[in-house]
Amino acid sequence: MDRGGDLASALLDYLRARLDERGLELPEPLTPISGGFDTRIFAFRLRGAAPAFAGPLILRLLAPQHDPARVLRERVTQNTLAGLGYPAPRVLLACPDAAPLGGAFLIMERLPGASLLQAHYLNLSRVLVETQLRLHALDAETLLRAMDEEGRDSRATGGPAMSRDVITLEGHLAQLEARIARGALDGLRPAMAWLVEQRPPEQSRRVICHGDFHPHNILFSGGAVTGVIDWPNVVVAEPAYDVATTRIILRFAPIELSALPAPLRWLLARARIVMVNRYLAGYRRRRPIDPRSLAYYEALGAMRALIRAAESRRRDEAGAANPLDASRFAETLATHFSSISGITPVLPSRRP
Repeated sequence: MDRGGDLASALLDYLRARLDERGLELPEPLTPISGGFDTRIFAFRLRGAAPAFAGPLILRLLAPQHDPARVLRERVTQNTLAGLGYPAPRVLLACPDAAPLGGAFLIMERLPGASLLQAHYLNLSRVLVETQLRLHALDAETLLRAMDEEGRDSRATGGPAMSRDVITLEGHLAQLEARIARGALDGLRPAMAWLVEQRPPEQSRRVICHGDFHPHNILFSGGAVTGVIDWPNVVVAEPAYDVATTRIILRFAPIELSALPAPLRWLLARARIVMVNRYLAGYRRRRPIDPRSLAYYEALGAMRALIRAAESRRRDEAGAANPLDASRFAETLATHFSSISGITPVLPSRRP
């Protein structure tokens, strides 16, 4: 289904039937929102909707290959966090059925603000630390219980199976192993075995970890954080897991600088290193992080990205993988994994 009229028409048909509101209209075309590497995201409004659906909305549409239960997990996660006072966007509707729009999807409130990188660069590391610590202070058991309850409701209605296991660290490791086996990603098996065998003892209580916590997923406006978005990678684990995944994103995610003069490229590269160091030091001042645990969880975070990149390359017959998986990001993470473990993950070749 394309990005234009067909998708808008299908969405409107679905909402009219689901909400029993035949007078619903889309006064404007769906507006694509940049930033999603594995989903399609659109902003829209409805005319003639009940109050809950009357404000600015977001459609988050998953690709057909994604587990449809993912939208249920995101709904539970975001609504639980919003109920705890954390600035996650409330999900108004989650549909695990791919038939209406060509993939499972979410409809959620659209929060105000621009990404932290655009809105508040000078104090970026401080805002990152404060917003992440606020998340880690929440009661993780509340989210685990909500996942169990969603699982019971889903089983009762014949929906996708799920429980708290899907967001525990043990469940996360099992899911990564299963994806390697399912995709026959043999070049990643030794590295995954190392992760299972070398898992360190936990140094602190488990917290809610975003799993993809970086400036593009934090909305900022008027001097304050207005939202934290993109929750499919949530895991209940010790804080070092979340800090590690943030650190590898801040250090290694590609930034296009080739068009800039060499002195400016050097200056921005140095500024990036300073920002990463300030982020880690700022978090550690508030909560200790064991260096060995940090290294292990950086390897684990790298593995998640490596599996996604490998799946994308195997699946993509035309060589049109998303920009992140088509970049050198995965090879950079494979090198980093090797520096931690002594084992070099081997990725499928990128298609020309």
